[in-house]
Parts: sequence; structure tokens; C-alpha cells
Amino acid sequence: MQRAASVASWVTSTKAVPCFNVSEEVAVLRRARARRLRYSRGMPTAQTLQEIDLVYRRDARRVFASLVRLLGDFDLAEEALHEAFRAALEQWPEHGVPGNPSAWLVSAGRFKAIDSIRRQARFTSTETMEQPLEAIADETLPTDESAELEDDSLRLIFTCCHPALAPDAQVALTLREVCGLTTEEIARAYLIPATTVAQRIVRAKAKIRDAKIPYRVPEADELPQRMASVLRVLYLVFNEGYSPSSGVLVTRADLSGEAIRLTRLIATVLPPPPLAEVHGLLALMLLHESRRAARTDGAGNLIPLEEQDRTLWQTGLITEGCALVEKALHLPGIGPYTLQAAISAVHAEAQTADQTDWGQIVGLYDELLQMEPSPIVALNRAVAVAMHSGCAQGIALVDELLTLPAMQDYHLAHAARADLCRRLQRWEEARASYKAALALVQLEPERRFLERRLSEITS
Repeated sequence: MQRAASVASWVTSTKAVPCFNVSEEVAVLRRARARRLRYSRGMPTAQTLQEIDLVYRRDARRVFASLVRLLGDFDLAEEALHEAFRAALEQWPEHGVPGNPSAWLVSAGRFKAIDSIRRQARFTSTETMEQPLEAIADETLPTDESAELEDDSLRLIFTCCHPALAPDAQVALTLREVCGLTTEEIARAYLIPATTVAQRIVRAKAKIRDAKIPYRVPEADELPQRMASVLRVLYLVFNEGYSPSSGVLVTRADLSGEAIRLTRLIATVLPPPPLAEVHGLLALMLLHESRRAARTDGAGNLIPLEEQDRTLWQTGLITEGCALVEKALHLPGIGPYTLQAAISAVHAEAQTADQTDWGQIVGLYDELLQMEPSPIVALNRAVAVAMHSGCAQGIALVDELLTLPAMQDYHLAHAARADLCRRLQRWEEARASYKAALALVQLEPERRFLERRLSEITS
């Protein structure tokens, strides 16, 4: 709950790489078409290439989840997924895109895996290969492929977030296998070496295999206990898409969208009806997502919440998010996600920044701080107190937090203090705090924002 929860502090200021990448293959074929090259199977049309690329982006990870169920092995399923899309690039231009491309890809991937296992059997003991080969070949595909794809996505989430795995391994495995990020992308997001990420993923897969962790959705009596780790990982995935921890992009809509899809899937598919926190987390994601278009200008520069053009906020997402907050508040198991969503709903319901009910936000942060007594929650509360009761009170609270070693290295704490000092025209203090924040910031758009603020008060 770190970065999405710290929106209030910006309220006033702000496995290895896959062996086959369909987007790269499509780009190669498009360049080939431009050079008027011809393949023996016929040159794909631009429309076919676009359709294949769309299917890959939309369905690849769900197809992968089904292949994991059918093949019982992550790496074998990954190879089968790539082989299935390679077959699609060869066959769909000639025969047309099938009516149910996902089912076609699952079937193609399964048969490609069977062929691969048979080839390996020539060099391996027949007894060791016979049983898994029979199991894969005898597995029948369901009549309702779309429902099975969704069920397999749930199975994959709960497997990757199994409590037997270390928390950092859960995050890395989910980002890699559920969301499709490469090892390098995960490493850049969390500022750790790619080899460290790769080791975490390899160890997690080995743990799943050796401990025989079942590939299934937990039973109803297990769900409450198992849900906590799943929601935590989905929250981190959304955060990395909405406010990346480092890099040059201010957002990654694909990651946020995947986190929303998966959370919505849990909220709508799983029996029995989920606890409040499932609806609360989905509401929190939707309310943040509603502001994505207004968060940056055309050059990718951050726009603080109070300066955003609220006509760009997506009213449909706000309406759904607020309704989910109301629903969650009447369910058992209210937790930090629901309270954060309630805070976001107060922001969303204000027609202008001046109409924000800061008193209600302070009250919600009081409850959140009791439930989750972390310095970051306290920082957000300090900013809310500043907006409700005056910047001087907010600065006093922030200064108290900055005595904590963990907060001294947190750039948003210094940024919040800098902004409050700026509002009180305490220019020297503001400059010093902006410089302290700049020395710690990792995300390039945030760096540009802080530099812009520093330049404004300097001039």
C-alpha cells in the first residue's frame, strides 16, 4: 500500500526474456511487406498482422495459464505458447483468423508440446516420459473455452501467490507468468539485478514443483487466508503500472489494466461472495485509473491533483468505483484497501479541488493509521491535515516523521515538506527540501516535476 496510498502526498504537488515475441515477429513481417518480400505460405496482410498482435496482447497470458494446467510445467507451457503463436503467424494469414483464437492457440500449444515431448523421448527412458505424455494427450478441452480460460487465470494467480513462496518471489513470479513482464523489466521496476529476479523465479518454480503445490483455486474455507497475499501482489502490480518506481514512463497502462482485470475476475467469479477488501481494492484501482488521462500533459510531465482538468476524469470508472466503496463498507472484513478507496472516492466526488472535503479525508486517515500504523500512511495524513487545518500544522507533522531513518530516504516525504513550505513562502526551506527530494527520486517524470517546482521558487 505504499505508492497508491501516497497519492495524497502528491495531492498538493504531486525466467529470462521469452524466446519468442509476437510483437517483434509482427514488426519483422511488416518490414518484410514493405520490402515486398514473399514467403512460401503467402505474405500476411496488414489486417492479419494487426489481429494477431491484438490476440497476443489480449489473450497470451490466459492461454499460457491454460497451458500450465494442461502441461503441468511452467517452462514447457511458455515454450508451447511461443510455438502456438509462431504457428498462428504461419497459418492464420493463409487460412484466416479462427473464430475462437484463444482455443486454437491452446490446442496448438498442447500438440506442439506433445511433439516436443515425443522428440525428447528418443533420448530419454520411455517409462519416464510415458505417463506425462498420456496425461497431456488424454486431457479434453472444455466446451466453454472462455470460462475455462478465466478459471485457469485464477488458478495461475493463486499458484504464483501461494504462501509457501517468499513474498518477493510471489511478486516476481506473478509479474513474469501472469502479467508477462520480462526478467529485465521486473529488475528495472524494483531496482535490483536481473540475475536476482531470475533466481527468485527459478527458485519459486522449483518450490512449486518439488512441494507439489496444487494448481487450483483454494476451497471456500481457505480463501480468506489465501486472499491476502493475492490482493497484495495485485496491488503491487497495479502500482507499478500506475506509478512506476523508476524509469522514464509515468505510467504503464498495460500493467494497471491487467491488475484491474484480475481483481475484477476475483470479485465476480469466485464463490462465495468475496470479503470487503476484494471490492475495496477493485474500487481503489478504478478510482485511481479514472484520473490517468489527467495526470500528465502532452510532454509526459506530471500534473498535481489540484491542477488536473477534472473533465478528463472518466466518470464511468468513478461511478463504478464509488459504488464498490459503498458495497465494501457494508461487508465484513473492511481493511486498508477499502479505507484507501474511500479516501479516493472523496477526491473523486469533489467537482473542484477547493470543494474537497479534507476533514472527511483526515478522519479516514485516522482510521487507516490505527489499522495500519505505517509512516507512509502518517505522511499522507499529515498532508491532509495541512490542507484541512493549515500548512504549518502539516509541516510539524512531516518534520516529526522525517526524524525516522526510513523516511529520511523517502523522496515523497521531502517533496511534501517542500510543497508545504512553498505555500507558506518559506523559500529557503522549500529549496532545501526540493533538493533533498531530487537526490532520492528514481522516476524521471517526478524528477522533472520537482525540478520545475525548484526552478519556479528560485526564479
